[in-house]
Amino acid sequence: MRVFVTGATGFIGSAIVQESINAGHQVIGLARSDGAAKSLIAAGAQVHRGDLENLESLRSGAAMSDGVIHTGFIHDFSKFKEVCETDRHAIEALGSALAGSNRPLIITSGIGILPPGGLATEESRPSSGPTSHPRAASEYAADSVAQRGARVTVVRLPPSVHGDGDHGFVPTLIRIAREKGVSAYQADGLNRWSAVHRLDAAHLFRLALEKAPAAGTRLHGVAEVGIAFREIAEVIGRHLNIPVVSKSPEAAAQHFGWFAHFAAMNNPASSERTRELLGWQPKQPALIPDLDRPRYFET
Repeated sequence: MRVFVTGATGFIGSAIVQESINAGHQVIGLARSDGAAKSLIAAGAQVHRGDLENLESLRSGAAMSDGVIHTGFIHDFSKFKEVCETDRHAIEALGSALAGSNRPLIITSGIGILPPGGLATEESRPSSGPTSHPRAASEYAADSVAQRGARVTVVRLPPSVHGDGDHGFVPTLIRIAREKGVSAYQADGLNRWSAVHRLDAAHLFRLALEKAPAAGTRLHGVAEVGIAFREIAEVIGRHLNIPVVSKSPEAAAQHFGWFAHFAAMNNPASSERTRELLGWQPKQPALIPDLDRPRYFET
């Protein structure tokens, strides 16, 4: 299969590229720079120049493919609502090139957009209206292109996608702990993050591409239903040799700054239906054993 991948040189996308090539697929990666192009060529992929704001480059990349995996996203939290809208437009452009063709379009969403507290399943939906999470724009776009005849599948990823090269939430926690001299959690620290290893996530994206579920299907790339935030803080404190402390909600907001919302997030999630539907079985290390290695703490 000829697969067009956006975000192809990113933390997850690069794993998807390798997973797909190893499975015998021909991969075309979106590249916005010479460095990204060189990285794709070195990985054995072909290069399609463009970026997420160049909708014509997305349409042309999708048009030449047998299927699309969209993992690209502009990670700029200072203008988060705007970049979520950029993602919505990107999905609509990709979907317009695939509508009516039965070629699969796999897009990326997050467990964190779902209502907190209870166990999130593949049937769960984000809140709508004024309380809607900005990132939910991606799922609304998926529904829109599905209605226009695109075979779109949504893969929701958990707060922690971990593994070598991680530069996401856990490294952010490590950096904050280093700067503040304590590894903190809010209240009792029993709020839970779901998690998955990047290689297991990459395998799920490939299965979603090859098995192409019915349009509008949601899949959960969740290997662990939920890890107590306090456990993560304790591993960080032990490796940095600093105290592990509880913070009140007010003190936690000051301690974590812009990251306070994520530190308080409580989004346990199931992937039972995903495993039944695609036969996906995560095999890589769980979050705590993966985190409990020197590599995460190398500076």
